[in-house]
Amino acid sequence: MNILEHISISSMVLQDAENLKEHLTEMFDDFWNYEIFFEEIVNTTSSYLVAKLDNSFPHFTQKTNIIGFAGIKQIMDEANIMNIVVRKDMRNLGIATKLLEALCEVSAKKGCTSITLEVNENNLPAIHLYKKQNFQIIGKRKKYYHGIDDAIIMTKTLT
Repeated sequence: MNILEHISISSMVLQDAENLKEHLTEMFDDFWNYEIFFEEIVNTTSSYLVAKLDNSFPHFTQKTNIIGFAGIKQIMDEANIMNIVVRKDMRNLGIATKLLEALCEVSAKKGCTSITLEVNENNLPAIHLYKKQNFQIIGKRKKYYHGIDDAIIMTKTLT
């Protein structure tokens, strides 16, 4: 059974953020706390999406049906990807690709002509995903992550 057939992507609402609150570090990654996350969701220049798994997916008995989220911040005619996060136990199933495609669609609808991101140079799966979606490397930020790892800056022109 293909999990992607059981996923819906929609705009994140405050109830989604509340549902994620107690599961952020347990089921996702620990680099965003709820307060920062909440501020981004209510920010008028930000747009956040949530990926939810429907109840018909077999053997799915988790505390929340939210399996991923992603967000952009719009600056003039450019969208900057703030994050794309998929539950730890559901990675490498195509969910991040689906979220990234949805972010590009939202950005284009908002009138953005490009979408940009920073990614840790050691996050090879993410870099591969972005290259597969036609993002181009345009630069680096030295020691951007924790004063150690470089960030690769990537961008994609939207049509």
